[in-house]
Amino acid sequence: MNFPDGDAVDGRPVHPPIRQPYLHEMICTVAAPALAVGDRDGQLRPGTLHGVYVHDRRVLSQLVLTVGGVEPVGVGATLTPDGARFVGVVRDLGDGGADPTVTVIRERRMRNDGLVEVITVESWARVPVRAVVALHVGCDLAELAAAKAGEPAPPPRRAEHTGGTGVQWTDPERGAVSLQISTGQAAEGGTLRYAVDLPVRGRHTATLTLRVTDGRFRPTVWAATPGAPRPGLVVSADDRRLPALVEQSQRDIAALLLSDPLAPDDHFVAAGAPWFLTLFGRDSVWAARMQLASTPDLALGTVGTLARRQGRDTVVGTAEQPGKILHEVRPEPVAHRLADADNRVMTLPPLYYGTVDATPLWVSLLVDCWRWGAPEAAVAGHLGSVERALEWVRASTGSGFLSYIDQSGHGLANQGWKDSQDSIQFRDGRIATGPISLCEVQAYAYAAARQGADLLEAFGRPGADRYREFAEELKARFNRHFWVEDDRGPFPAVALDGGGTPVDTATSNLGHLLGTGLLDDAQTDLVVARLGGADLDSGAGLRTLGRGAAGFNPFAYHGGSVWTHDTAIAVHRLRAAATPAADAVASSLIRGLLSAAATFDYRLPELYVVPPDGSAPIAYPASCRPQGWAAGSATMMVEAALGLVADVPNGRVRLDPLRPGPFGALTVDGLRVGPARLRVSIDTAGAVTVDGDRGGLQIDVGAGTGHARP
Repeated sequence: MNFPDGDAVDGRPVHPPIRQPYLHEMICTVAAPALAVGDRDGQLRPGTLHGVYVHDRRVLSQLVLTVGGVEPVGVGATLTPDGARFVGVVRDLGDGGADPTVTVIRERRMRNDGLVEVITVESWARVPVRAVVALHVGCDLAELAAAKAGEPAPPPRRAEHTGGTGVQWTDPERGAVSLQISTGQAAEGGTLRYAVDLPVRGRHTATLTLRVTDGRFRPTVWAATPGAPRPGLVVSADDRRLPALVEQSQRDIAALLLSDPLAPDDHFVAAGAPWFLTLFGRDSVWAARMQLASTPDLALGTVGTLARRQGRDTVVGTAEQPGKILHEVRPEPVAHRLADADNRVMTLPPLYYGTVDATPLWVSLLVDCWRWGAPEAAVAGHLGSVERALEWVRASTGSGFLSYIDQSGHGLANQGWKDSQDSIQFRDGRIATGPISLCEVQAYAYAAARQGADLLEAFGRPGADRYREFAEELKARFNRHFWVEDDRGPFPAVALDGGGTPVDTATSNLGHLLGTGLLDDAQTDLVVARLGGADLDSGAGLRTLGRGAAGFNPFAYHGGSVWTHDTAIAVHRLRAAATPAADAVASSLIRGLLSAAATFDYRLPELYVVPPDGSAPIAYPASCRPQGWAAGSATMMVEAALGLVADVPNGRVRLDPLRPGPFGALTVDGLRVGPARLRVSIDTAGAVTVDGDRGGLQIDVGAGTGHARP
């Protein structure tokens, strides 16, 4: 039942709740740090989330096009390499019959400082067509965080006209925004107008240009430079869905690239659009790791960008600690409205370190850079940061495990990748209280300590034995405290709560444990079997929470939904498990991701919903799309299917493809491993051919399914 504002239920007043806008019916186009989000007909409507944003500020809050006084009816929207194309029809113009004879095509091309939109009015009518095209525009300079929270939009700024063909908005603190139309004839208030006079089967084209013309938007990240490393894999396969997914995903990665103002040649992947178009520790690390086979320079740039902001002091308000890798960077404090009955607000500072996993993941990323052939001098330059990061990991396990709790009172309650308030819950639905020790974070810490020890030893630095000893002690404690059991058998709990009680739900977090060394062979087999069961494998990706939990909800952000990157990581880690059973589960998850990709036009979202009845995936309505590690998942899936393992310091590369191949015959060109540039082909029988410049590396080809554990 809906209650108007001011009515009461049980004596309490009822007010319309303030809620985060849904995104699933919108199209988001990106050239970081700029993005546009609007309807599928191309319109950007006032009073909504719609608009063009640059550095988290809405520089255009309205762009509504009319022809002859009416809005075109949207009939098609497609993504393009640099934006989107919208097609509409104008029913009241032209011949006047049942068939539309006047179309409007809007080609939106994103730029780092705004956009260019080419507007074409085309007539198929048998008579001449005359009409006025009007663009109703506005600018309110609203904060993206306020729009995300569903706050009312501020009033539009007063427009200043520029030569009759454009408008400009200025703000003494935030800079200026200009909007120009190539054929404008009149600018009145918030409207640009021009006339079209079309002969029979004629057309008229105009170009609209939006630019942020002043740099006072306080950027904390910069647009990618012309020389930014961009993904370059070329994939062909019997399963045509894979090339389509890889192509779109690489476009999205390129659109999300940003550079470090402190070192503009270092680039990283923004977390996602529209909400997270900035540097995130965990997200940017994972997105970079996923692109290693295509763009290894991106990983090294991400390492450097985060190292420059590594924690130095202990600051409760920002969660900074010496050696810690940050969570996120923003131009100014960000207020997040929490999804609870009280509409509470959580405020994060511009430089926020509230993450428990970014630090060990950062160490592992640098080690991966080394193994994939990064220059030794570049790796050596970060060894001091590695030592500080490892010391933070070791010191932060004083209670036995790497755990977290918000001490500021205004930060994130959960600080792993599942960071929603209800993400860590017991099988009976109770929400765990902190300090919380996540299972996958212990695996990250174990892997970082072991890998970091190898790195330090290889470069002649002390401390390797100390970190190996720490890792083995952590592993022993994990085995004593994390394992639980249900009617399907034993498995690792998702976490320990503040009292050390195992949080006894089966979750997708299990996939992150594989291949880290934290589990022995028998434990690995148990986890593989659990991941392959119908409780977690939805048929279109891995559920974040098993269906057997009391709190399971397929629409819950971390309580039953499917996350693209989470499934791709599980696929990659299953290959590292190196058993026939693990390969079978990996193939099932790959097929699931491909089916979801087709559902979402090959731009896989941050997360999505798979109904328990097994029907096709549907949108999670507030999901980012494009999103960094979702886009990166396509390359990681290809890497996993190839069984590609790099060990450039020892002069070797291993290929151990899934057999039978989940894509049929497969060719991947543009693989980069150190000095090598490779093209790998696998035929339907599983035979492998390697072409290209091997760069002096030895290429070992494994036997496929049934290979021995490492």
